[in-house]
Amino acid sequence: MVIPVVHAITTDAIVARSDFIANASAVMSALGPRGAVHVRAHQLPARHLLAVADALAARQSETGAWLVVNDRVDIALIVGALGAQLTSRSLASLDAQHARAVAGRSVCLGASVHGVEDARAASDSGADWLVAGHIFPTPSHADTPGRGLEGLAEICHASAVPVIAIGGVRPEYVRAIRAAGAHGIAALRGIWHDGDAAAACYRYLSAHDDSGVSE
Repeated sequence: MVIPVVHAITTDAIVARSDFIANASAVMSALGPRGAVHVRAHQLPARHLLAVADALAARQSETGAWLVVNDRVDIALIVGALGAQLTSRSLASLDAQHARAVAGRSVCLGASVHGVEDARAASDSGADWLVAGHIFPTPSHADTPGRGLEGLAEICHASAVPVIAIGGVRPEYVRAIRAAGAHGIAALRGIWHDGDAAAACYRYLSAHDDSGVSE
C-alpha cells in the first residue's frame, strides 16, 4: 500500500458547489494514484454525503486516485472508498483500533493529529497515515500560530506511519516539508480556491517530485 502524497481536502462550502462533482473528478484525474480527495463536510446531511461519496467512489477505478471520507467510516465502507479519515469528531476519534474493528482491512485509515502525543497514539493504534497540522498560518486557524517545520519534524519522528502536512501549505513549501520528514501534503485553498484546481494539483505533484527527497 502506497499512501498518496497530495491530499485535496474539502469543506462544506466546497462540497455544496453545483460543480463540485465535476471539479473533484478533474482533481482525481490530475492526481491519479498519487493523490486523494477527502470529502470533509461536517454539516452535510448523511444522505447527501452518501450521494457525493458514491459518485466519487466510481472515479477511483478510472483515475487511480483515492476517495477518503472524513469521520464516516460507515459511508466509506458503503461506497467502497479506499480511505477514511478519523478526526476528533469521529466515533473512534484517534483510536484506529476501534475503526479497524468495523472496517477490517477493506478501508485504509488516516488520523488527524496536532502534536507528538497524538501522533504516537494514533500510529500505535493502527492508523495507516497521519494528517498533521496546522503547520503554517492559515485563515481557518487565524487565532492560532502554526506549528512550523520544527513541530512537523517532531511529529514525523514520533510517528511510525507516513505523515501528511496540512495548514497553509503552498507548492513552494513542499521541499522544506519533505525535508522535515513528511511523506506528503494536504491542501484546501491551494487547490479548490485556484481558478484551475487540476492545474494546482499538477503544481503540488511537481513540487513533490522536485523536493530532492527520496522515499
